[in-house]
Amino acid sequence: MRITPAEITALTLTIKVALLSLIVMFPPGLFVGWLLAKRTFPGRTLLNTCVMLPLVLPPVVSGYLLLMLLSKHGFIGDFLFETFGIELVFTEFAVVIALSIISFPLLVRGIMTGMSAVPQELENVARTLGASPLKVFFTVTLPLASRGIAGGVILGFSKSLGEFGATIMVAGNIPGKTQTMALAIFNAVQLGDDASVYRLVFISTVVAFVALWLSERALAKT
Repeated sequence: MRITPAEITALTLTIKVALLSLIVMFPPGLFVGWLLAKRTFPGRTLLNTCVMLPLVLPPVVSGYLLLMLLSKHGFIGDFLFETFGIELVFTEFAVVIALSIISFPLLVRGIMTGMSAVPQELENVARTLGASPLKVFFTVTLPLASRGIAGGVILGFSKSLGEFGATIMVAGNIPGKTQTMALAIFNAVQLGDDASVYRLVFISTVVAFVALWLSERALAKT
């Protein structure tokens, strides 16, 4: 099985934007996951619903909403273009944003699973011994929740690798610029290039299988 340069480019771009999206969404994901797992506050259910909404919304709908926000005629896009001359849509940055929005719920769910499994008693003991809330988080909560966090990271990353609907809406399908593996498969099917479809599907399946297997192993031990 020989991979063409165009397929290598799509694979490289996919891994690159998936990693970038993970970097973008991990800090807020860690905070939101901790907040939902460890705190009770008014609006908690509403926050959880909003965070998980991209899981049930059709990705195309999420992509369209992002397009409305990020285009030059949208609220965010207009501000960025008029103030800094930055245009996000149909760029690599748009791909990263789309992947981050779609993958965020899976990342948060894994983090919530890990942090919910940390006994509250251990955190309370650390506080009674004089540890600050920040120290408790980094020395008790985070290490004990590490497997769940790792599972969420892997799930979020794997979701980013295969995302299609939101990406094509807000970033298009531009070879070498915004064309990820999922978009390359779509393009190959349209062109009737069966050999390319088989190669790309095989690679995507292997990557998804390994990611899910690693995630299940991590979450099973939390």
